[in-house]
Amino acid sequence: MPKLTRIYTRTGDAGTTALVGGTRVPKDSQRIACYGTVDECSSMIGLARRALSDHAQHPRAQTLDRWLAWTQDSLFNLGSDLATPAEKRNPARPQADESDVTFLERAIDRCQRDLEPLANFIHPGGSYAGGYLHMARTICRRAERLLVAVQRAGEAEAIAGKFLNRLSDALFVWARWINNELGEPEHIWNHHPQHPEIPE
Repeated sequence: MPKLTRIYTRTGDAGTTALVGGTRVPKDSQRIACYGTVDECSSMIGLARRALSDHAQHPRAQTLDRWLAWTQDSLFNLGSDLATPAEKRNPARPQADESDVTFLERAIDRCQRDLEPLANFIHPGGSYAGGYLHMARTICRRAERLLVAVQRAGEAEAIAGKFLNRLSDALFVWARWINNELGEPEHIWNHHPQHPEIPE
């Protein structure tokens, strides 16, 4: 593990950044946008975990925090993988695999047992933890969209897209699961909204 003894380097002042191995690329490249968005998703999950700490007496909050801690580690590994050119990749590097996708599917299925099936779309919201998880979901979806271009350029493996796709589903269900535990109602989409009253 590298030691971060100096945070600023001034090497990115001209609009480029270094990939693992030293290759410099523009900061607005698809690869950088993608793993930057993965980092953004993890940051939002960090806010969700902080919000969950206010409900530590709830078993679901404890379980969900453990799942989210694992998710942040997994996202960091994914970001590191995306920042590494193919020729620099070490086969022993941490990376997403099918077992991670399976874990997410099992976690989704476990939560679904406690939830009523959805008969309509819902709006993001609820508790702070639930709201942050909904926000993390939308960021995860953006990372997945950006990843498509990275994969098209041969700079990412198929498992990365599968992992992000399943994670976005998990974040949606986890938001519902914790909101349900905290007694927060779901806001159903009204496809024919009426103008609300404006007080005099």
